[in-house]
Amino acid sequence: MPTTLLQSDLPGLELLHRGKVRDVYALSGDRLLIVASDRLSAFDVVLPDPIPGKGEMLTQVSNFWFGKTAHLVPNHLTGTPVAEVLPQGADPALYEKRAVVVKRLKALPVEAIARGYLIGSGWKDYQRSGQLCGIELPAGLKQAQQLPKPIFTPSTKAPKGTHDENIGFDAVEDLLGADLARKVRDATLAIYTFAAKYAAERGIIIADTKFEFGTDANGKLYVMDEMLTPDSSRFWPADQYEVGISPPSYDKQFVRDYLETLDWDKRAPGPRLPREVIAGTAAKYAEALRKLAGIELD
Repeated sequence: MPTTLLQSDLPGLELLHRGKVRDVYALSGDRLLIVASDRLSAFDVVLPDPIPGKGEMLTQVSNFWFGKTAHLVPNHLTGTPVAEVLPQGADPALYEKRAVVVKRLKALPVEAIARGYLIGSGWKDYQRSGQLCGIELPAGLKQAQQLPKPIFTPSTKAPKGTHDENIGFDAVEDLLGADLARKVRDATLAIYTFAAKYAAERGIIIADTKFEFGTDANGKLYVMDEMLTPDSSRFWPADQYEVGISPPSYDKQFVRDYLETLDWDKRAPGPRLPREVIAGTAAKYAEALRKLAGIELD
């Protein structure tokens, strides 16, 4: 059975950050240990119930994609086995599939989002303005329709408990400088285009996804954190895709759809999840892992 971990505990290692899903620890040699917990966030609120095995699945699918796209953009992985850096007394079986040793980078202050289909907040934006994050789109598009070409729609990185905000490319240039902004946009679209083609051959549509980027001391750009996971992407089964509706998905949209039925203001604390929603979410993640990466859970 996959392990379940709501919150990591590694005495002797300095905890730098506990995010919505990941806990980050300092290591020697300008490295970090990133642990993916089984926490689930929706609408930027961490929910009280873990999804068993979720952190393992996120880490495995991320590592798969980091390997597949290394020829496009370098990534933060060092290749150091997790067991080598765990403090004495920590159970390697609990961490080996959900943690990675990575380069310590300077994270860029933007969420790099690629969209290939009109869904989610992008669909709402289009209905309201005929645009998607300030980008003019053709009239008459329908929900879940494929865009004429993938587009880069960055957003701010909001503190935990608050919502990210879409920004234009000019704002990214102001934050990063024109050259780095262009590199981030080009890398985002290159990875998305490659991954969307790969996934389509396996019966999955990647509707959209977001990436995190960072730079090293020399200013070299790396993709980091997670990549093309059910947490950071919308995955749709191609055989159930239909324009005009929100398609079924392999990602946490399953949880979002349930939460939308509740009388909840999308502020912390989040509501408890029924057992069937927890089990259904875990099954969606596992199916995505199997179809995309060929990895079966123990």
